[in-house]
Amino acid sequence: MMELRVVELEKRIRDHLEKLGFEIHPLKVGWYNAVLSPAFQLPYLDDTLAFVVLSTPAMFDKAFKPFLRNGPLKKIRDPVDQCISHHLTLLRESLADQQVDIMYDYELLPNRKPKFLAQTAAHIAGAAYYYQRKDVQQDPWGEKKIYGVCIHPRYGGWFAIRALLLFPGVEVPSLLQKTPVDCVTTDEKRIELLEKFNFHWRDWSYRDITEVKEKYSEEQKTYFATPPAERLKLLTLQGGLQRNAIH
Repeated sequence: MMELRVVELEKRIRDHLEKLGFEIHPLKVGWYNAVLSPAFQLPYLDDTLAFVVLSTPAMFDKAFKPFLRNGPLKKIRDPVDQCISHHLTLLRESLADQQVDIMYDYELLPNRKPKFLAQTAAHIAGAAYYYQRKDVQQDPWGEKKIYGVCIHPRYGGWFAIRALLLFPGVEVPSLLQKTPVDCVTTDEKRIELLEKFNFHWRDWSYRDITEVKEKYSEEQKTYFATPPAERLKLLTLQGGLQRNAIH
């Protein structure tokens, strides 16, 4: 009975989000907590159902641009963050029969730690492979700090991890864990990926480390290449900002 309930719940979420350019991937909180130190673990039972929410390249046209037209926008928050929050709040309202906790990728705890580690969650859920320094055999970086990055089997680096949906009232002891697709398989390519991500991330090249099925449009690239503080101005100049924006 519980398994049927979970399948129905997942379908309701997919039906709501996929048409807007989002992907969801289920996981158990215990899988996530098992690979992290206590400081980063989530305060839920191990079998608690969660979903990682990703935005794909299609989100810009299917969710973000319509959101801009319908506004209003608040100056204090990034427009894309407002869009994601808007759609996930609508999702939660559509699931009024469930308790849904939402953690966003940009949210911080009072101690300045992120509410959840987005790339770890995506890897654990099988959504995208999280390539880290430890995945390289011949480490060339010495004392340098090297950050890891997730690569999606379909979109390469042309996607973003946006949120974690948690269902405290739903336990899924029989949920099977999916392994993420390892699409950057050689040491040479992994070094190239981490080099590009850490030292040349502004040129977007790390996102094309694999052959991708879909990537950001030129319009979308321009938007995300613009410093966050200047994005509202860019939208106004492009005529993409709705008339009733809050200035």
